[in-house]
Amino acid sequence: MLKGLAITPPVLGRISIGKVVEKNGKRLPEKDDQFTITSQVQGRDGWLLHPFDEALRKAQGGKIRSIPIRLLFNEPDLNFRADYSLFNRDTGRPVCVGNGETCRRQTSEGLQSLPCPSPDACPLARGGACKPYGRLNVAIGDDDPLGSFVFRTTGFNSIRTLAARLQYLQALSGNRLACLPLELRLRGKSTRQSHGTPIFYVDITVRSGLSLEDALEQARQTDEARWAAGFDQIALDKAARLGFGNGAFEDSEEDTGAIVEEFFPVIEEESGRQESSTSPAAPAPCKPSLADRLDAQMQRQSPSAEAR
Repeated sequence: MLKGLAITPPVLGRISIGKVVEKNGKRLPEKDDQFTITSQVQGRDGWLLHPFDEALRKAQGGKIRSIPIRLLFNEPDLNFRADYSLFNRDTGRPVCVGNGETCRRQTSEGLQSLPCPSPDACPLARGGACKPYGRLNVAIGDDDPLGSFVFRTTGFNSIRTLAARLQYLQALSGNRLACLPLELRLRGKSTRQSHGTPIFYVDITVRSGLSLEDALEQARQTDEARWAAGFDQIALDKAARLGFGNGAFEDSEEDTGAIVEEFFPVIEEESGRQESSTSPAAPAPCKPSLADRLDAQMQRQSPSAEAR
């Protein structure tokens, strides 16, 4: 196994509740009130739709509000990983990833493990550069038992809800999370910050038409059938954990450019207000990268730097 390369679940496509559109010469993230399921192939007008998208859209009257899924692993944090992430918006590469206690950060001296005070207290996180970032891998259909579709989010409501649901479902199912018949469900809410405008987030529930008791019984039967067939879920979870831990950062370089554009737009201050743009800022000649500027800022703020 190549060291430094995170081995993640094979991805067959993406699940999103928004997209990137071009407005006034800028590429901006645009939220939506429905799911979209795309392939891994991008065309001139964006990501190409996956066949699952058309089938579910027809079945639900034009808008996909729920997706039948199953999970790959019994451990919640293998299915859904969430952390505080800071990307270099010039290069699209990850700079710092932390959990509120410790972080892995690219510095001029290489990759370092440092304390993570969370974005509210971290000087590197100013301007919304660092935010919670979650990735959920789910299986749709039965064609590929190990293939997955990835849902990415920086939404607090989705991250909190998904983390809670997975913990609860694992507990009440007797650690049979990968055997439960589940579905992704789109929910809406209004808050004072949204000024009454609905905001949408993602939840996980037992599949429509099933009671909790029915879902638990199906999970038990599936678990027994898998063990009888030689399906070793414990070994699969262990292999997944080793794979995730094999790399410093989970997202590959070929994906991070699109991730930064959609979820970590550049924040520009104009006339005392903040405007969001997803076009990565082009570095000026001889201008240091964001990572170099962050390193210099940390050195200036450290006691040792001030003493010198």
